[in-house]
Amino acid sequence: MNKYRDFENYIKEYPTRDGRFGPYGGAYLPPELVPAFEEIDEAYRTICHSAQFISELRRIRKEFQGRPTPVYHCARLSNLLGKTQIYLKREDLNHSGAHKLNHCMGEGLLAQFMGKKKLIAETGAGQHGVALATAAAYFGLECDIYMGEVDIAKQAPNVSRMKILGARVIPVSHGLKTLKEAVDAAFEGYLKEYKDAIYCIGSAVGPHPFPLMVRDFQYVVGEEARAQFKEMTGLLPDAITACVGGGSNSIGFFLPFIADPVEIYGVEPMGRGSGVGDNAATITFGKTGILHGFESLLLQDDKGEPLPVYSVASGLDYPAVGPEHAFLHDCGRIKYDCVTDEDAIEAFFLLSRYEGIIPAVESAHAVAYAIKVALENRHDSILANLSGRGDKDMDYVIEHYGYGDQYLEKYAK
Repeated sequence: MNKYRDFENYIKEYPTRDGRFGPYGGAYLPPELVPAFEEIDEAYRTICHSAQFISELRRIRKEFQGRPTPVYHCARLSNLLGKTQIYLKREDLNHSGAHKLNHCMGEGLLAQFMGKKKLIAETGAGQHGVALATAAAYFGLECDIYMGEVDIAKQAPNVSRMKILGARVIPVSHGLKTLKEAVDAAFEGYLKEYKDAIYCIGSAVGPHPFPLMVRDFQYVVGEEARAQFKEMTGLLPDAITACVGGGSNSIGFFLPFIADPVEIYGVEPMGRGSGVGDNAATITFGKTGILHGFESLLLQDDKGEPLPVYSVASGLDYPAVGPEHAFLHDCGRIKYDCVTDEDAIEAFFLLSRYEGIIPAVESAHAVAYAIKVALENRHDSILANLSGRGDKDMDYVIEHYGYGDQYLEKYAK
């Protein structure tokens, strides 16, 4: 039990004032951006404990986002797999279809407080882009979204949604044309406009104070889930799980359980396998390095340059992980494991057919791990964070995997 008690004051202790989670985090910025990030840090610390800010954010969550989102028991899927009971935190029912709006509305409210006119961000799967475009429309702000051309092709429905909401989607055509390059381009864009804009990073990554801010805004997910699960069952879950790319959905989901006797599993994308360029399993294969203004575990070559990454889930194909995840891995409190593309796609179809819920492919990684736990009968109950819905993935999945009959045959009675 000591390993749980050791984390009772964790939230108050980390990050440090300079944004460090042990050896990770910090802010590594070009000199011209240092004042801009100090301005964001000062503004956030000024209002984050303000009763007016908290009250307005709660009103937005209730009246606009539709929070709280429910916890749901997957009875049919659980019965199919064995005795372990699988539950889902339904962030797919959050307005705009994913957890991303939780921090985007907070960042939009911060931008309004700071008198900024534009929101700038990158996106991979498009969920952060849609959420930020939604926030910009709500607050009456301009919005620029940088997105790799590969992801634009894979996530066409979300691109259309961003444009309908009034955002300018800026294609990124260099490098692998995916999330890492989109972040590069967004930083360059922000560098030109930081006096009138705020950069709203899409995950629990980036220079301080963004890992802190995103964690704080996403904390509501786990906070709700913990209370809801206990009300439903009278107990805490034996285990919880969430997908980990940069790590925004998972950090907010995990931390309210950090001092509880609950096993916590972070799920990385193993993609096609363990070869370089075949996965984005940063914690599994990464080394300490600096990328996009923060220090964390990074998939990198001998010269410290980011390696190519891949995942069927556009929102997970990033060569680094949030600094807090790297720290919690080192502490041993959270167990990080992987599932493959095939595992995730199988989970995508199983959840669709047995529960009537089409998950985002990113979220299907967490569902796949819950299925793995159930088949191994490792725990009596597991709560997975269903971080987003799969509308955005439909065309891509059908084109590459059909309608899933091949994944369901082995479960047929």
